Amino acid sequence: MNGGSLQGRRLYIPQMSYEGARCMAAAFQSMGIDALPSPAGDAETYKLARQYLSGDECLPEAVTLGNFLKVTRQPDYRPETTAFLLPTSNGPCRFGHYLPLAKKIFSERGEPVLIFSPSSAGGYEDIGAGARDLVRTAWRAVVVSDILRKLLLWYRPLERHAGDSDRIYHQILDAVCQALALRDVGHRKRLHAVRAALIEAKHAFNAIAIDKQRPLLLIGVVGEIFCRLNTFSNDELVREIEAQGGRVWLSDVAEWVWYTNDEEIINLKRAGRGLSFAMFGCRIRHAVMHADEHALYSPFTDAFPGMEEPRHTNEILQKSRRYLPREGAHGEMVLSVGKTIWYWEKGADGVIDISPFTCMNGIVCEAVYPRVSRDLNGMPIRLFYFDALQHDWSEEVEMFMELAQAYRRRRDR
Repeated sequence: MNGGSLQGRRLYIPQMSYEGARCMAAAFQSMGIDALPSPAGDAETYKLARQYLSGDECLPEAVTLGNFLKVTRQPDYRPETTAFLLPTSNGPCRFGHYLPLAKKIFSERGEPVLIFSPSSAGGYEDIGAGARDLVRTAWRAVVVSDILRKLLLWYRPLERHAGDSDRIYHQILDAVCQALALRDVGHRKRLHAVRAALIEAKHAFNAIAIDKQRPLLLIGVVGEIFCRLNTFSNDELVREIEAQGGRVWLSDVAEWVWYTNDEEIINLKRAGRGLSFAMFGCRIRHAVMHADEHALYSPFTDAFPGMEEPRHTNEILQKSRRYLPREGAHGEMVLSVGKTIWYWEKGADGVIDISPFTCMNGIVCEAVYPRVSRDLNGMPIRLFYFDALQHDWSEEVEMFMELAQAYRRRRDR
């Protein structure tokens, strides 16, 4: 089932990242929709998913499906009042397979759950009244979750007392989600509330006792968006990097949103619609998104010194052009290569690509990373594939960190 109303149903948001799912659920709550993150991944996730999978599906698909199926085991589960958010896309990526497979599985189970996949083609009419408001609040949810993640990854490697950063992060996440979920308020008032919660987040993180003298290697992390953000899928690789003396600069979600928006403009121009109502609407939407993003990021202009993001996605795409020009390569592969070069220019000591096993984006990037590394004076670039085997990565990370340390010594001579 794809169409249908969310009224009277509980909507589960896939946990690509915990903070992202929480913030997106809050955006839906602002419209009076009962929304929650889907359950977190664990061993049961794979067990449930494998009952319906052939083995050709990618890891994010298995994790998403398995966590949806965990909902069906909850005591209060009622399929007629349950909905799952599952966007989709066209193109060669197996992401486009998630939606039809989920619909097929729940149909065969005889459970009338709503597989909710909102579409811009119909003006998001399937969301109901206030759809445009939800889209704007959802964008703010993306930006907010990116900011909170950056704060956590900036402070956690330096904390004097283990767990302080995670504790503050969860407290602030609750406050930010309350602001996002405000009902019956205008966009200006909601933006003010969210921004105020973020400023409190900055103050709270600043109050954490940290060791500013602790030496850290700056490690950029790129790769497939779900796998690099979903800590269960990547076996908590970020924490392992931190445990071995690294600070992680993780590619965010907004970067992908801006890339798809830019592709929309290019496609309109290719179709001869450079001067059209569609293009006008696109430009207006982008201007509003930029304004909201600027308002939310403005309190953090000095919060991440040396880890500034590009002003426009085109800066990343231009850097990848020598290896993967956007006209011939599409998706995360061009962003991963371009962001790797951006990290190098900002002083990163190494870059790790997190990708699901057999992922097309990872395979293509792996083919060009050796050349990229040579052109970047030998900066270490390592691709880690994940396949649900729950591997202990400590030795592999240790070897990579030794390479990163050796590279820093060579660079700083």
